[in-house]
Amino acid sequence: MNNAQTIAAISTAYGESGIGIVRMSGPEALEIFLGLFRLPGGRSLEPGETEPRRMYYGSIQDPETQKILDEVMCVYMKGPRSYTAEDLVEIQCHGSIVSLRNILRACFQMGAAPAEPGEFTKRAFMNGRIDLAQAEAVIDLIRSRSDQSFEAALDQAAGSLSQRVNRLRDELKELLILLTVNMDYPDEDIEELTYGQIENSLQQIDDTCANLLEFSKEGRMIREGFSVTIMGKPNVGKSSLLNFFLRENRAIVTEIPGTTRDTIEEQVSLRGIPVKLTDTAWILESDDIVERLGIHPIKEAFIKADLLLFLLDVSQPLSAEDRELTDFLKDRRCIVLLNKSDLPGVLTEQEVRELLPAATILSTSLTEGLGLDRLEETIIEWITEGKVRRKEDLLVTNVRHIDLIRRARGEIQEALGMTSRQEAMDFIEVNVKAAFDLLGEITGQTAGDEILEEIFSRFCLGK
Repeated sequence: MNNAQTIAAISTAYGESGIGIVRMSGPEALEIFLGLFRLPGGRSLEPGETEPRRMYYGSIQDPETQKILDEVMCVYMKGPRSYTAEDLVEIQCHGSIVSLRNILRACFQMGAAPAEPGEFTKRAFMNGRIDLAQAEAVIDLIRSRSDQSFEAALDQAAGSLSQRVNRLRDELKELLILLTVNMDYPDEDIEELTYGQIENSLQQIDDTCANLLEFSKEGRMIREGFSVTIMGKPNVGKSSLLNFFLRENRAIVTEIPGTTRDTIEEQVSLRGIPVKLTDTAWILESDDIVERLGIHPIKEAFIKADLLLFLLDVSQPLSAEDRELTDFLKDRRCIVLLNKSDLPGVLTEQEVRELLPAATILSTSLTEGLGLDRLEETIIEWITEGKVRRKEDLLVTNVRHIDLIRRARGEIQEALGMTSRQEAMDFIEVNVKAAFDLLGEITGQTAGDEILEEIFSRFCLGK
């Protein structure tokens, strides 16, 4: 990346809106802005009178024709006290894509280059204003789908994970120094490092890694969402269950079996965790070509789901369709809902238990609202694995970070094993150094160019 080049991009979403923003960053950002901006009355701003972080009202003019492109509010932020740690200008115009494109084109005419996806945040990282974990949190803030995922991303953007990781790396670095000194200078008058001391240090580091990983599943689900697919034969209550979660009549409910002919997907938030609900029609076999085409995506929804909710009608005996579904579910994570419990029962829990011994079985009545609170609690327990997270517990949400912490812990445990066997310290050092480098990839201190390019390519333009 050539940070000597000034870049520009539209930073707001395309579409109709009240306000749109064009952003520039680089050494010529102020010069380009002053060449385009005019105060009311047509006067230009001079460099010496342009105050950082002050909002200016005026217009942007075409650099060739001097035609007014739009009425704007603009702010100049002098580096390093800006998002990118470079000189940065934001031009706020009307949210028409025509206005935004015209202003962006004018910036290009004055010498700015088109920004790449994520280039503003990448410059913030390269200039040392934020680390890589904080940069990734920016993506999570943009993509947050629940209050909890937004709060977790905001906490990470503030540096909570980075601080924890840096403390771990400091501890590992201190241990590496002691190991090196004892191995390279054995005859010097220094305190001998014992295997007991190494074990104590490694165990503390291992415990910290374990704490970071304890709620990693919940963290990943908060960030990425949890997929729940509702399944069952026609007229068993699937659409009613979807409507319960949505708290509205999104799916049509009738007495006619098979009203739902395709998958319906909706996003809900269960106690701050984003959940994608899929209501499906179950089609066994059909001579209708359209229905046959629908079978594949329906089964795909079953396969990809994190959790399956299987509805059975307790007022009816198990049908051939029910048994086909139970065969499909034998090796899958599922919750079985014995629905219509307000009606005289024919189907027993014992019958279901014999077919699905590992399933969680709940009794519900969607028409009467029975058992639904317990269902929500059970889903949350599945997501959190029954763990109660304290407010002070750090939530690691990023899959890349989770993997790196897990691998670093593996190296630490290898080192612990060698320490207990009192193997050569240079062997232990190899694993400690590997853990040190793995944790450095989280914050970007040891991350290679390929990793950086892959991460920043996920960003949208203008961020």
